[in-house]
Amino acid sequence: MTQVTGTWLTGAGTQALFDLFGTAGHQLFCVGGCVRNALLDQPVADIDMATDATPPTVTALCEDAGLRVIPTGMSHGTVTVISDDIPFEITTFRKDVATDGRHATVAYSATVEEDARRRDFTMNALYAGRDGSVLDPTGGLDDVARRNIRFIGDAGARIAEDYLRILRFFRFYAWYGDPGEGIDAEGLAACAEGADGLDGLSRERVGAEMCKLLSAPDPAPAVAAMGQSGILARVMPGADAGILAILVHLENGMTPDWSRRALALGGGDLKADWRLSNSDASDLAMARGDLASDASVAELAYRFGSGHARNVALVRAASLQQPVDPDLEDEIARGAAAEFPIKAADLMPAFQGADLGEKLRQLKQEWIASDFTSSRAALLDL
Repeated sequence: MTQVTGTWLTGAGTQALFDLFGTAGHQLFCVGGCVRNALLDQPVADIDMATDATPPTVTALCEDAGLRVIPTGMSHGTVTVISDDIPFEITTFRKDVATDGRHATVAYSATVEEDARRRDFTMNALYAGRDGSVLDPTGGLDDVARRNIRFIGDAGARIAEDYLRILRFFRFYAWYGDPGEGIDAEGLAACAEGADGLDGLSRERVGAEMCKLLSAPDPAPAVAAMGQSGILARVMPGADAGILAILVHLENGMTPDWSRRALALGGGDLKADWRLSNSDASDLAMARGDLASDASVAELAYRFGSGHARNVALVRAASLQQPVDPDLEDEIARGAAAEFPIKAADLMPAFQGADLGEKLRQLKQEWIASDFTSSRAALLDL
């Protein structure tokens, strides 16, 4: 019997819930990402649990035990329980009775097997009991070992239940797949066949998935597969996956940044296509403009900050298939630390109002053009 372990499982909060439900005669399992990540030796951030107890029963059990209960998802059988200051999402075993490609109508079930069949991928349908013993109703253990992202049952049927699963398939491949083994052929074909369904999804859901995908350590193989299957054009019209692998190589272990990867991919209006926030959309539009400008890295760092300058410099290098300037970080630091030597008071009273602002702008441009070397005296012609 395969077992998992970790403080997420053996901690007081988790074990208290196992005790509570077990004493009441109910099944309770940790399920999904926590089990998958433990098997992959990756950090466990959230603990989801599944039970045969209905939401009212879960609520009553936990409140009687003095635990705080938050009805976060009662419509689909989920409550959040705070145990030992840790939030646990506890969901009643479910089975789908109707789907429309975006939402599912569910009924409660009494078995792990039925609950597993309504999930998306085999590696997400793994259940762990209080001692860490893993139940595997869909063959997920083998897929975890192979780092193979495989839909449960018929891939097309799983996608038709929720077309967002197309993007989740590529996102999971980016985070957990083995590029050396390649992407699951049946899943890829089903994604390509079901691509029309993406048009019915909210742009917020699409954007959230894409940002998570591009935040993976190396999303290039997944994005390449999206391009080959026609999915990338659906969610990022005009994007070109060609330089992403080069960019990831040039990043050389830097913290992944979805916006830098999106900048490299190009494409259309991500504010509309992904419903980006005004801030993210503005930053990305500015970076796109700076890619083709002749502004130096130091100037970009001075004007817009170190992160902006770094992203533009890396994508410029990737686009030209050139190595990163070895002085990149020094230039970024130099620009970020630069201080314009002129104050408004230096120009008064000769300049006032709008004329003062325009003169300051002109002098700042002159100072930047000098690569921050012009002194106060030179700028003021003293």
